[in-house]
Amino acid sequence: MATLVNDRIDVRISKEHKALIKYAAEIGGFKTVSEFIVTLAKNEAIRIIEKETKILKSMDDRVVFVEALLNPPAPNESLKTALKDYSQFTNLSIDDLKGFRKKA
Repeated sequence: MATLVNDRIDVRISKEHKALIKYAAEIGGFKTVSEFIVTLAKNEAIRIIEKETKILKSMDDRVVFVEALLNPPAPNESLKTALKDYSQFTNLSIDDLKGFRKKA
């Protein structure tokens, strides 16, 4: 399926870069340098977006995450039990572990 071309991006590059890109496009089997550049730019854009949104997919997720960091809830019984179990497993006292959280 052909993609409708209806926009343009102009880029200025050195002759050396142009020759390198043209050569890579040729040996890569692309019909044109434009096809090569668009394909690679699109693939890289998708990779960056996927990387940056892998954990926190939506803006709501990001808001919840930051809010939890800035205003953490009080520990519930399950967390307190986990802390006790961890301190016993590592031979650390609970007081040793309290120093990890900085006071504001």
